[in-house]
Amino acid sequence: MNIEMIRAAAKRAEGHARRTPLLNSPFLDERAGRRVWVKAECLQHTGSFKFRGAWSALSALYPAIRAKGVIAFSSGNHAQGVALAAKKHGVSAVIVMPADSPALKLANTRAYGAEVITYDRATEDRDAIGERLSEERGLTLIKPFDEPQVIAGQGTCGLEIAAQAAEQGIENADVIVCCGGGGLTSGIALALEADAPTLRVRPAEPEGFEDVARSLASGKIERNAQLSGNICDAIITPQPGHITFPIMQRLCGSGLAVTEDEALRAMAHAWNRLKIVVEPGGAVALAAALFHADKIEGDDVIVTVSGGNVDAPMFARALETLT
Repeated sequence: MNIEMIRAAAKRAEGHARRTPLLNSPFLDERAGRRVWVKAECLQHTGSFKFRGAWSALSALYPAIRAKGVIAFSSGNHAQGVALAAKKHGVSAVIVMPADSPALKLANTRAYGAEVITYDRATEDRDAIGERLSEERGLTLIKPFDEPQVIAGQGTCGLEIAAQAAEQGIENADVIVCCGGGGLTSGIALALEADAPTLRVRPAEPEGFEDVARSLASGKIERNAQLSGNICDAIITPQPGHITFPIMQRLCGSGLAVTEDEALRAMAHAWNRLKIVVEPGGAVALAAALFHADKIEGDDVIVTVSGGNVDAPMFARALETLT
């Protein structure tokens, strides 16, 4: 992994991926005790930053290989990103998804034209299922985070953050990133190392599933004891990636963990103050900034809102926290 791969991914994404805005609200600033800048990846195609990595990976394949089709495993956002990227390239996509994925994510993935195969995330191994189907059907496996071209695509978000921070005169800040396996976190960290080295990346995760934070603290890859049972489904992964973890270990500050209630409250604040729709896993970085201010330094903090694919009942549950 290197910055040249990220810049090349950005070039291939021109005219395909969106440059998402960096939003700010004085009401959020007051709540956090500093200026809060929100990188609204919920406004990316498919409602998540995952389209960046999916487009990068598919566009980097040799045309003859890509024409045979692709396969991915995902709880929903990577699924939708790969499905749309495949559709735009005119190739087939098979997506392996947990049976308990939000109904919206399952429906959207099918709507983009992908074949969806569900599995039980508590008893079945998605990696094994994906690899078996890849071999049986001759499909190229697009991994959700531990894949160089996917990381390069996610790193394009970091290039934008660096440029937008410069536009706002932000010289020093923590950049808190919603973190599952570490694709977005490591990609942004690599981009900022090159273009904005005074900005420090920190991963944010749900309490009880903070494998990246524990791994950074111990210096070795730590695994989550369980793989379900939290509303932040989009960023629950077994452990950091073997490619992503060394990057995060070298470039990231300590991790942050937030409760389900804090994620729901952050979703409500994002809607109330910024008029954006955020899913629970996409709200953990904002939740860390709003409710764990004592663990953050500086006058500015930048947070990613990594996805907005939330079912109506869950969003209503979040809005109820405003009363």
